[in-house]
Amino acid sequence: MLENIGENIGEKIKELRINKGMTLRGLEEMVDLSAGFLSQLERGLTTISVDVLQRISVELGVELTYFFREVEVKNEKKVVMRGYEKEVYELVNSQFVHYHLSNNLTDKDMVPRMIDILPKEKQERLKGYSHDGEEFIYVLEGILTLVMDDREETLFPGDSAHYSSDSLHNWGNNTSKKTRIIAVGTPNGYKK
Repeated sequence: MLENIGENIGEKIKELRINKGMTLRGLEEMVDLSAGFLSQLERGLTTISVDVLQRISVELGVELTYFFREVEVKNEKKVVMRGYEKEVYELVNSQFVHYHLSNNLTDKDMVPRMIDILPKEKQERLKGYSHDGEEFIYVLEGILTLVMDDREETLFPGDSAHYSSDSLHNWGNNTSKKTRIIAVGTPNGYKK
């Protein structure tokens, strides 16, 4: 579920739906969610997962980023970050939803993130890229495709990979379901 992405997602959905002259029943048929659930969502009484929000955004004709607010990099000295403090930090290509897993990134060497990778409408071959540092990824849910030096690996929940980032690498989701990973990498571009 998305946490702390703005309390007005439901309001934004309702506004878009009404502007399109669409009823709750009409949206229900398009996104395969009950009108009751959608009504609760519009009133802020329930939360929604990123992949379901993606389906709604497609039907309402907006990018997924429409529902997110900008979040600043935290520079708190707290060691513990509670689950409810986790916020969407970045949305890349309406497919990769990044959550920072640290309250203090400005004086650390590693960047820990949780990333939801939404399915693409059409699959394309992943192209590797390289950069300084190293990466560790751990699959929490779904299936991850990892490309390392033109070799493709399929990772399942519980699988992990740890590699030098100067190797040609990339990863993505080639399935019809959301994939969620933990990614820890260096260098830390937020370090001061």
